[in-house]
Amino acid sequence: MSEDNKLHQAIGPGQMAFYAAGSMLGAGIYGLIGQAAGLSGNAIWLSFMVALVAALLTGLSYASLGSRYPKAGGTAYILERAFKSPRTGFVVGLMLLASATIGIPTLSLVFARNLSDMFGISDSLIPAIAIVYLLALGGIIFRGIRESVWVNTACCIIEATGLLIVIATGISFWGSVDYMEAPPVASPALGLDPLVIAVMSSTVLTFFAFVGFEDTLNLAEECRDPQRTLPRGIIAAMAIVAVLYICVAITAVSVVPWQDLADSKSPLTDVIRVAAPHIPPKLFSTIALFSITNTVLVNYVTASRLLYGMAHQGLLPRILGEVHIGRRTPHIAVFVLFVMFLPAAIFGTISQLATAATLLLLTVFILMNVSLVILQKRKGEAKGKFEVPAAVPMGGAVVCVILIIAR
Repeated sequence: MSEDNKLHQAIGPGQMAFYAAGSMLGAGIYGLIGQAAGLSGNAIWLSFMVALVAALLTGLSYASLGSRYPKAGGTAYILERAFKSPRTGFVVGLMLLASATIGIPTLSLVFARNLSDMFGISDSLIPAIAIVYLLALGGIIFRGIRESVWVNTACCIIEATGLLIVIATGISFWGSVDYMEAPPVASPALGLDPLVIAVMSSTVLTFFAFVGFEDTLNLAEECRDPQRTLPRGIIAAMAIVAVLYICVAITAVSVVPWQDLADSKSPLTDVIRVAAPHIPPKLFSTIALFSITNTVLVNYVTASRLLYGMAHQGLLPRILGEVHIGRRTPHIAVFVLFVMFLPAAIFGTISQLATAATLLLLTVFILMNVSLVILQKRKGEAKGKFEVPAAVPMGGAVVCVILIIAR
């Protein structure tokens, strides 16, 4: 590959950590707290700890795979290599692209809807706002990976600030409740402690608060020293996000009874309303816009690199792997994705696609964990600078199977 057709290597460990954390910190956490509290009561913090361990197994597998095979379009490349089947990489790559083609414009409509609600804009303009929004983000991505990471970092800081405000205003309430209190269970299965049942049922939800680390794999070719940058970024991001989530969970049930959180449409807004009534509720509506923007930006970048990587593997037309000489970004892939987003942004409606997306993601996680086991056992495969025992990906695969069954 010529230098002119290579992506710009501009991402260091710190930037990668922000990128991964920004991908994990989404608007979903603002509603997830209430649902999880309804299942685990005051023990919601314990649910996040168990979810961290469960997610970390797959996160470490991705860190090891990224260290071994730093390729854009990493998922498709690794699956093709592990199963020695271009068809496997192609099919899973298309599944991920299909998910992005539906999910990204859907989130753009959510952004447009929230913006119109905040400023009283006519509903008829929502599709137009969504298109302009996607065009603006596409422009940032075309401009360069450095600019995309800057925007990602800014959004990540704003998202984290919202959670830190919740913690800061409610920390004086800490210690006011029993943090091992769980909802009563009528007939405990297999004689298990009700606390164990509550935490495990809630973990099925809280696990997905840590999803997003997988997006880093597609930026491997834009990292400086990717064999070290990817693992460090993923692990640092998961640690940062875990601390935030656990502290927010403790704060939420300390300020507002878990029963009320479970019934709330905006649980963290209710926490602020009780702990710091002087803070305007619109603050969190604004933060939600940045959360959505970060999610769309990260997914858009990831999808464009997946197209680029699959084109270089010969799984898609080569033109999708072209890199702009001046900007060193996959401009054709970025533009093609924008065109693909338009129908859903113009004619679509805001709908809940989480179940299908969740099953797809868990299936990919299982395949990636199995791929690492296969590649570790195969003679002649290159070693990375971050290796994990085979028990890690095996455990990650088992956890994902359990989550699919539990759902």
